[in-house]
Amino acid sequence: MARIIAVTNQKGGVGKTTTCVNLAASLSAMKRRVLLIDLDPQGNATTGSGLQKEELEKSVFDVLVGTHGVKETMIYSETAGYTVLPANGDLTGAEVVLLDLPSKETRLRAGLYEVEHDFDYILLDCPPSLNMLTVNALAAAQGVLIPVQCEYYALEGLTALLQTIETISTALNPSLAIEGILRTMYDPRPSLTHDVSTQLVEYFGDKVFDTVIPRNIRLAEAPSYGLPVLHYEKQSRGAVAYLALAGEFIRKRAVAA
Repeated sequence: MARIIAVTNQKGGVGKTTTCVNLAASLSAMKRRVLLIDLDPQGNATTGSGLQKEELEKSVFDVLVGTHGVKETMIYSETAGYTVLPANGDLTGAEVVLLDLPSKETRLRAGLYEVEHDFDYILLDCPPSLNMLTVNALAAAQGVLIPVQCEYYALEGLTALLQTIETISTALNPSLAIEGILRTMYDPRPSLTHDVSTQLVEYFGDKVFDTVIPRNIRLAEAPSYGLPVLHYEKQSRGAVAYLALAGEFIRKRAVAA
């Protein structure tokens, strides 16, 4: 059965979509079956996986409102090497539509039942806000992966996110837990980076991944080519880091099993 992981942070610009796309590609390279679900109306995970969001006939919006199932909507990306449940601008109106539908918080979870045995990992790319799309992701997931930049306001935003996770766990999804904290856009030169990193480890302990994702030009360039960095420049520091993260994921799951 798939391990369902929501990749989220209410703070934008922390490398959330970059992590989803590149972790999916790295897990796929390690022979794991991966489904990436794009829940951000901007559709960046969709285009970053080599799909044209303007040409989609169906999207995750259709799954959430019940007009199509996951199996008939998901698309295998040849260039990325994994399967995508894509998003486009239709998702912008999803929150308004969902408010009038029954079980509005758990519609994604219900939709995933038909594919949870077809994948090893299902990664959910959440929008950078707490809305009904994020609630659906957290209600469906077993784990939450939190990308964090080691900067001044990082811990403040993290506190709010932890409160949200606790609320969702209590109200909707008792099995929800923190999968891990991932330090992204990591530049070891400023002392602030080291200070925040140390605080994260002191507070979260082994929930902080050993792998850190560096600031890397190739990592920033890859989305413009519709490619994960592993397929754009596999020798780059960004590609190596996400392969290391995928290895950590697999080892942690093996230990937990």
